[in-house]
Amino acid sequence: MGFENEHIVMLPYMAQGHLIPFLALAKQIQQRTNFTITIASTPLNIQSLQFTIATSSNNTTVHLAELPFCSTDHGLPPNTETIENLPFNKMINLFVASLSLETPARWLISGIVEKEGRPPLCIISDLFFGWANDVADSLGTVNVSFDTSGAYGTAAYISIWLNLPHRSTDEDFFTLPGFSERCRFDISQLHPFLRAVDGTDSWSRFFQPQISLSAKSFGWLCNTVEEIEPFGLDILRNYLRLPVWSIGPLIPREALKNSSTLDVSVSRQRAGKKLSFPAEKCLEWLDSHGSDSVIYISFGSQNTISETQMKELAIGLEESGRAFIWVIRPLVGFDLKGEFRAEWLPQGFEERMNKSKQGLLVHNWAPQLEILSHESTRVFVSYCGWNSVMESLSQGVPIVGWPLAAEQAFFFFGQKVGFH
Repeated sequence: MGFENEHIVMLPYMAQGHLIPFLALAKQIQQRTNFTITIASTPLNIQSLQFTIATSSNNTTVHLAELPFCSTDHGLPPNTETIENLPFNKMINLFVASLSLETPARWLISGIVEKEGRPPLCIISDLFFGWANDVADSLGTVNVSFDTSGAYGTAAYISIWLNLPHRSTDEDFFTLPGFSERCRFDISQLHPFLRAVDGTDSWSRFFQPQISLSAKSFGWLCNTVEEIEPFGLDILRNYLRLPVWSIGPLIPREALKNSSTLDVSVSRQRAGKKLSFPAEKCLEWLDSHGSDSVIYISFGSQNTISETQMKELAIGLEESGRAFIWVIRPLVGFDLKGEFRAEWLPQGFEERMNKSKQGLLVHNWAPQLEILSHESTRVFVSYCGWNSVMESLSQGVPIVGWPLAAEQAFFFFGQKVGFH
């Protein structure tokens, strides 16, 4: 097989935390090779990627291909093609709906084979798209699974899903197949829905077969760094018995070279949409504060906290007297795209923070990389989504972890880069 003018097809899951690293990987491959890269996703996600590419300062010729998708066919609200802003009780619908992409993905790649006279060099598919292995096998190529998260957290997450060890113990903790006996995990740290799964529920029926299929891939790519996660990578490699290549951190080069060169266009690109809050306002506010003086708080685009937690956090911040930027979103159980209600915070809180300039409350989205790279930012209170972890580490900003979902809680068991 030659390596000139090869073709790679990428299949990311429909979430911003997956689309961003897939596009970053595509750009890096393209900068190093003459390969043709095609990213295939649903129509609205392709629109988002088109916006990102159009606003990028780097020339890129990544090809984008739409896979037909109708959200209402799967019990989802109209025009719902991403997990962002989706109520938790509907998230499983989107996961299950993603199975419907197998047929159009097969058609797309079959068309490439017919046009080019040979199969693509490989498919790079999301961890949640285990079905891509069958597509690759049937079309004469290989599938490489891309883990957009960290190695340790992913190893723990897949072992939990495939073995459900917490269901077979009367203790408050459990051990995981593939991990040493000294690695004990508290059941209380699992998301309530994960504590309740029993192998017959809809979550298990999706995750178990897709993860099992992904574990049969040609190999895995992991958005991490060998020097940061040697222990996690060892566990993941031993568990999978597959080649695992660490390819991180997949963040903009300018963020690694010199933080002073960052501008708000970076966050616009990574958001994949127009920001609802003027990014320049955040940076102007940071400019008015001293070095290492500001707390940055964000729980990502898919997570939020309860009213009690939100009010207690607000009280603590105000009483601390410390300057802060807080990205706020509606509470658990409410439409994350809906209006934020002042009643969810202590009475008059936002007005007092604005008047005193102690705090800046940003609704829905903030220019995160630029905030983290600013000299005024001292610490990041984070939900520990992996993209956020990588961005924070790239800027040398300490993390106070508040994990909320998925593999986030497991990050702290394998790392010493934050507090839990």
